[in-house]
Amino acid sequence: MKYALLDRGDRLSRDLSEQFHTQAQSKGLILNEEAPDFVVSIGGDGTMLQAFHRYKEQLEHLAFIGVHTGHLGFYADWQKNELSELLELMATSEPRKIHYPLLHVEIETAEGKAAHLVLNEFTLKSADGTLVSAIHINDEPFEMFRGDGIVISTPTGSTGYNKSLGGAVIHPSLEALQIAEIASINNRVYRTLGSSVILPKHHHCDIVPPDPEEELILGIDHMLMPMTGIRSITCRVADRKVTFARYRPFTFWNRVREAFIGSL
Repeated sequence: MKYALLDRGDRLSRDLSEQFHTQAQSKGLILNEEAPDFVVSIGGDGTMLQAFHRYKEQLEHLAFIGVHTGHLGFYADWQKNELSELLELMATSEPRKIHYPLLHVEIETAEGKAAHLVLNEFTLKSADGTLVSAIHINDEPFEMFRGDGIVISTPTGSTGYNKSLGGAVIHPSLEALQIAEIASINNRVYRTLGSSVILPKHHHCDIVPPDPEEELILGIDHMLMPMTGIRSITCRVADRKVTFARYRPFTFWNRVREAFIGSL
C-alpha cells in the first residue's frame, strides 16, 4: 500500500508525521508522494483542503484520511493519540470508501474559460466593497445581487462559511450545491431572495458581473485570487467526486451535533 502525507507544519503535526512514517515503515506501508493509494492529512480541515488541491488530478485513484491535531473536524476521523490504531487498520484491513460531491466552477474571461474543482466553497466579493452581479439559474434570470458577496458551497462545505450566513446544513450524500448571500442589500430599490438556494445535480447557476473590468476577489476553498476581466462564472455539481477512506463509523449528524451543539 502506497501513501502520501501532508501536515499543517506546526511542531505537533510534524512530530506526528515522523511517528506516522516510522510506524508505517515497520508495517510495510510505502511512502510514495507521486502516486499514492491514500493521502493522509495531519492537522485540521485546512490541511485537508491543501491535500485535496495537491492531489485533485488523481481523485479517481486515491482516498483521503484525516488526522486532527485539535478537536475533530468534518474531514478527520482520527485524533492525534490514535495513530497506532489507524496504521494497524491500514496495514491489515480494507476501508469503506465514501464518495462526496464536489463543486465545478468555470470562470470565463476574454482569454477563454478556466475550470476549478472545489471541496468546500467558492466565494465571490468585490475588491471595492459592494458586489453587484446578476445571478441566473439554468440560464434564466433569477436576481440582481447587491451586497458584500456570494458563497456557493458543497454539502461538506455547508457546515462552514455557508452555515454562518444562515444556510442549511446538507448531508454529503446529497449531490447539490448551495448559494448563500453575504449581507445582501434589500430595500424598496434593491431586492434579493434573502435566503440560501439549494440546487440539485444537473442544475447550474451563472454569476454575471455588469462590469468586466471590475476587480473581484475569488475564493477557491482556502485560496484567494484577485481577478479582472470576468465575463461570467458558472457553478454546478462536478462530475468527479472525492473519496474518503473510513476504517470505522463516521456519523455526519453526530459530528454536526458535537461541533455546534455539544453533548446532550
